Amino acid sequence: MSALTALAQALGLAWSSSVSLYATVLFAGLGERLGWISLPEPLGVLANPWVLGVAGALALVEVAASLVPGVATAWEAAHTAVRPIASAALAVLATWGRSPALVVVAGLLGAGVGTATQLTKLKLRTAIDASPEPVSNGVATTAELGTLAAFAWALWHHPWIALGVAIVLFAVAFLVARAVWGLARRAGTWLAGTACGERRSP
Repeated sequence: MSALTALAQALGLAWSSSVSLYATVLFAGLGERLGWISLPEPLGVLANPWVLGVAGALALVEVAASLVPGVATAWEAAHTAVRPIASAALAVLATWGRSPALVVVAGLLGAGVGTATQLTKLKLRTAIDASPEPVSNGVATTAELGTLAAFAWALWHHPWIALGVAIVLFAVAFLVARAVWGLARRAGTWLAGTACGERRSP
C-alpha cells in the first residue's frame, strides 16, 4: 500500500470518528473481527473484546443521548473536546510504522479534519435538536449510523472513493447547517419584530 493511500485511510478514519467516535471504533473492530476488513497494525487492537465492549456501550449511550432534546446538544458540545483528539490519534495509528513525516502529517491533518467536522456536526445537531417535533433526531441518528457502518467497510476496500464521499458529506453538512442557522436567525428576527409591533399597537 502506498503512503498516499495510507494517508487517505487515515483521513477517512479521522472524519468518521469525528462524526461518532464510538460507532466508528465499534464498526471497525467488528469488521476486523468478522473478517470483513483488514485493519493495519496497530489498529487491529480495535477488534479486542474489551475495546468492542466499551465502544458498544458508549455508542448505545450516545444513541440514547441523541434522541433526547437538549441532551443531544449537550452531548455534542462535550465531545468537541474529545473527537478532534481521538481523530488525530486514530489517524496516527492508521499510519504507524511508516515514515515519521507521514505519521506527523496524518496526525496534524486528522486533528484538522476532526475539528472541522465536529464543529459542523455540532452546529447541525443543535439546529435539529431545536426542532419542535421529536422525529428529526431519530432520523438523523439512524442516517448517521447507517452511513458510518457502510463507510467502515468502504474505507478499507476503496479508500479514495470513501475519502471522496466523506469530503462531499462534510460539504453538504456544512451547507445545510449554514442554511438552517440562517433560516433560524431570520425567523427569530421576524418573531421579535412581530412581538415588538404587537406591544406598540393600542
